[in-house]
Amino acid sequence: MPQDLSAIRAVALGNTLRSCQLFSGVSLAELEQIASLAIPKQLEKGEYLFREGEPSRGFYVVQAGAVNVHRMSPTGKEQMIWVFRAGQSFAEASLTGSGDYPASARALEPTHVLLIPKAEILALLRRRPEFALRMLGAMSQHLRVLVALLDDLTLKNVETRLANWLLKRCPRPLRAHAVTFQLDRTKRVLAAEIGTVSETLSRTFGDFRRRKLITVSGKTITVRDPIGLEAVLRKNLGET
Repeated sequence: MPQDLSAIRAVALGNTLRSCQLFSGVSLAELEQIASLAIPKQLEKGEYLFREGEPSRGFYVVQAGAVNVHRMSPTGKEQMIWVFRAGQSFAEASLTGSGDYPASARALEPTHVLLIPKAEILALLRRRPEFALRMLGAMSQHLRVLVALLDDLTLKNVETRLANWLLKRCPRPLRAHAVTFQLDRTKRVLAAEIGTVSETLSRTFGDFRRRKLITVSGKTITVRDPIGLEAVLRKNLGET
């Protein structure tokens, strides 16, 4: 039985790593080597994986659940950077530079992650420079996400930011027909992502409903008038 459990664990680790963009193109033998380094960790909802400024122990891959990576402003306001979910990696940047975590990470729900230890992965990078290049590619993808987040947060008000967020989930080119999708996060998390609080987000959703731009039923959001919503966005941005 212990051997069976060990085999099941190895398969689960391999599947998680194989689904991660960071390890795309890595051979089966290399995946097995990386899996042998991985340390599984289980987090309860609200539990911190690490806090900003702590010495880096390595980077992480999410097996199941969701991790909120965020920073605190000087005034004590939490600004979410991103929510990482199954198959995504984070904290790779902490392997270089000062070696401290530049942000904090907290579980949004019961979560399983894999810690890829710092010393061991750095030794692998020295032996396999092509793997280091793949890691740089994954880190650049994270940078693009952060730049897009900053762009969104410069939009001048919550109505504009929410309209922009909704329109990003509508197929392009925009059509007159409705678009329905499932909200894959809590409204509190969404509020933090667009730089506001839950109460303001709820009021803005309510205003969009009254204007017949959207409907909301539980986790189901329907953008009833994508073209009309884009017109609101353009008006708020001063575009014609």
